[in-house]
Formats: sequence, structure tokens, C-alpha cells
Amino acid sequence: QVQLVESGGGLVQPGGSLRLSCAGSGSTWRFYVMGWYRQAPGNQRELVATITSGSTIDYADSVKGRFTISRDNAKNTVYLQMNSLKPEDTAVYYCYSRGTFGNAYWGQGTQVTVSS
Repeated sequence: QVQLVESGGGLVQPGGSLRLSCAGSGSTWRFYVMGWYRQAPGNQRELVATITSGSTIDYADSVKGRFTISRDNAKNTVYLQMNSLKPEDTAVYYCYSRGTFGNAYWGQGTQVTVSS
């Protein structure tokens, strides 16, 4: 069983910053890809950013230049530094992992709200 434990969500003003963390427990092969997706009310879940164990990174166009994803392979932990936050970033953010053999896992989700 894989567990993905998220932290760092909350309420922030426009232009502010938040840092999300997600720590995975389990075998290393389960964390070939780690990243973040988000889902706002009425919308589909969309990719925010992913990073492989070899540090190959993919960002959604909407967050490029504002968000930074990183990971600590020794800890099976992925981070998302979110700067210059906009109200449009408001969503539930889900931690994601995919193993070498294709199995995917999701965190519980953490609410990020950007408003005055």
C-alpha cells in the first residue's frame, strides 16, 4: 500500500506564496513520477506539474514561471513552490505518483484558496 501525505495548503492573498509538500511511503519503484494535479469546482482534474526520479519536469502552461516543482528521492517527497498566486489557482491540489510498472496513486487532496 502506498500512502501520499500532503501538507502546506491553505488560504493566501493574491500575489502570495505557498509551498506544498507530499511525502510518499513505500518501495522506491512506486515513485518513478511524482507531481501535482488540481481540480476546481466544475472543472476536470488537470496536471499542474510532474517530476521524474531523474528530474525531468513538466509544467502546465498556466503555472510556468510561477510554480516550481522539486523532489527529494531519498525521502520520496515532492514539493510545489507556488509564487504569484492568482484567484484562478484556487483548487484542491492532489499529490500523484506513478510507479515503474504503471500503477498510479493519489493523495487525499489539500485545499488552496487564493482570495482577498
